Amino acid sequence: MTSITVAALQLGFSADIDRNIANVSRLIREAAERGAEVILPPELFEGEYFCRVEDEGLFANAAPVGEHKAVLAMQALAEALRVTIPTSFFEKDGPHYYNSLAMIGPDGEVQGVYRKSHIPDGPGYEEKFYFRPGNTGFKVWEGPPSDRSAKLGVGVCWDQWYPETARAMMLMGAELLFYPTAIGSEPHDTSLDTARLWRRAMVGHAVSNVVPVIAANRIGTEHGQHFYGTSFICDERGDIVAELGREDEGVITATLDLDVVRRHRAAFGFFRDRRPELYGRLVADV
Repeated sequence: MTSITVAALQLGFSADIDRNIANVSRLIREAAERGAEVILPPELFEGEYFCRVEDEGLFANAAPVGEHKAVLAMQALAEALRVTIPTSFFEKDGPHYYNSLAMIGPDGEVQGVYRKSHIPDGPGYEEKFYFRPGNTGFKVWEGPPSDRSAKLGVGVCWDQWYPETARAMMLMGAELLFYPTAIGSEPHDTSLDTARLWRRAMVGHAVSNVVPVIAANRIGTEHGQHFYGTSFICDERGDIVAELGREDEGVITATLDLDVVRRHRAAFGFFRDRRPELYGRLVADV
């Protein structure tokens, strides 16, 4: 059996980056003690979700990957615990700013950076003001030492709504899909609760690609905006194997047998039966 133990973290955040890093580090240590090899914190855990407003002063919080306090802290922790930590952060690269993710391996090294491809813009989620659309393309990453061949795919928040993101990573060899997110109430429509939609979209990726999905969200209320948690891990059938509630702080873990997942994926034939020659309309920008 080739098994991998994965974890997702769920917690609230303040404007104090050091406190946030300490809280995330505490939960990462708990996840590692429970055997997790790949541990997923929520999106932009360095602070409050600042994109609810347009404030030019907040650009000062961005930093290059090699200097960002959250990335440096996760590098040290990953090396100490021998775990992989997909680390979301606010990246500055020259005059450009990105919503980025540093994939940090169990040796503490940054294996590379993925820059969020799909950037939302709407009340409470005004990310286009801050972030340039990612220019890295989708990426997959080497698995943990227990199975280096088990590639990891990571999309960031808004990416998770797009079936193209999941399918692209699968075609690149991904065998586990991870989504760090920051999502909650909709200021323009207080009657709209997207928690169930958020989960259904990712469970759909699991089913249509026959792949486990791991999603981490934040909780708490920040300046009137409430984040609804409900982080989860589902298997390749889309069945929920671990989850947290709307207010829970904590860690969820699951051990996934990738040999079984591979057999199921092959048996379904979704990739055998693809017809790429018919899909040209998907990449025509008209």
